[in-house]
Amino acid sequence: MAGASRARYTLLRFTFALSIITYVDRVCISTAAGSISRELHLSSAQMAWVFSAFTIAYALFEIPSGRLGDTLGPRKVLTRIVLWWSAFTMATGLVWSYLSLLIARFLFGAGEAGAFPNMSRSLARWFPERERGTAHGVMFMGSRIGGAITPLLVTPILAYAGWRTSFWVFGTLGIAWSIFWWRWFRDDPSSHSAVNAAELAIMQESPSKIHVETPLLSLFRLPLLWLSLMYFCYGYSLYFYLTWLPAYLKDVRGFSNAATSIVHTFVLLTAAAASIAGGRLTDFLVKRYGLRVGRSIGAIALPVSGISMACAALTPNSIAAAIFLALAAGAGDLCLSTCWAICHDIGGEDSGTVSGCMNTFANLGGALSPLVIGYSVQWWGSWSIPLLIAAGVSVLGGLLTLPIDPRKTLQESS
Repeated sequence: MAGASRARYTLLRFTFALSIITYVDRVCISTAAGSISRELHLSSAQMAWVFSAFTIAYALFEIPSGRLGDTLGPRKVLTRIVLWWSAFTMATGLVWSYLSLLIARFLFGAGEAGAFPNMSRSLARWFPERERGTAHGVMFMGSRIGGAITPLLVTPILAYAGWRTSFWVFGTLGIAWSIFWWRWFRDDPSSHSAVNAAELAIMQESPSKIHVETPLLSLFRLPLLWLSLMYFCYGYSLYFYLTWLPAYLKDVRGFSNAATSIVHTFVLLTAAAASIAGGRLTDFLVKRYGLRVGRSIGAIALPVSGISMACAALTPNSIAAAIFLALAAGAGDLCLSTCWAICHDIGGEDSGTVSGCMNTFANLGGALSPLVIGYSVQWWGSWSIPLLIAAGVSVLGGLLTLPIDPRKTLQESS
């Protein structure tokens, strides 16, 4: 629209930056895991629990934090979230034992819970329906870029200053972000001085839905149940890339520390490109074929991801395995923006709660995945078994996509 301001793209830059910071803080520990294990004398199973402590807490507090965003607004809630998780990112650099590390990572996960539902809710309020897939794609591209650059940032810090310093450095990023966020963002775009009438009309062009508050016990109805189960499968596979991938590349595939950082970065950059591509693809398909077709990308993407991961587990060639892992991560992330857009399709004004519910399941999968891998390696010395399990879970996620109908709101499905 001629003469429209572009404040919503400033919001998108804020969410993009926070997504980067979120995954820098989250992936840092996987790159530093070897150094942490040696200093604190941790086994593979103990390190698996360290990885899962974050996701268990994240899953437990995801719905309450998403609900807070629906009631208090993302401005207050995101500020609290980012300050909390930044404090416990820095606290990770102060741990002295296995127990203190578990506690620090659990509290880190509790603090970060709700970050993406609240970012997603802010995008839904500031972007029209036709732009939400792309907006979410940009946001999640930031998360993958954050994960991709972390190994490149952490490796030299480990070499010259030690693993503790990396957590202290990265913890300051969120504090700086929260200051700028509090000063700039407003929950209601109509009250923001940078939004003019023309842009406000764009934001409000989607048909408004009558808001009927969704009781928490009513969340587990179709189609949210199918969506949550599908997202569990997605999260199960995702957390391999965020936790154990560096160890797999070094211990099984024989890559050096430097090569491991490069391959890890390559895998997550492929996922970043797929995130934005999937966002644009779902917007295109919705415009051309409607919501049911446009939001069904996961039915194809997740099985392709699973097949690629199985190929990575079975190939004897290390370079081929790295390429297959990149394809698996990229195919999985093609449906990422779609899933979050569905939360707004079916949730309306309760989208923060709905997306929190969906993401809870992903983090339950993310909590289980590192444990399965850690115990498989410790008990049987096998990496192939847990990778093949993850491949099967991804294929199952594709099947669970088929019953999802984003044209029905939660109230209409009751």
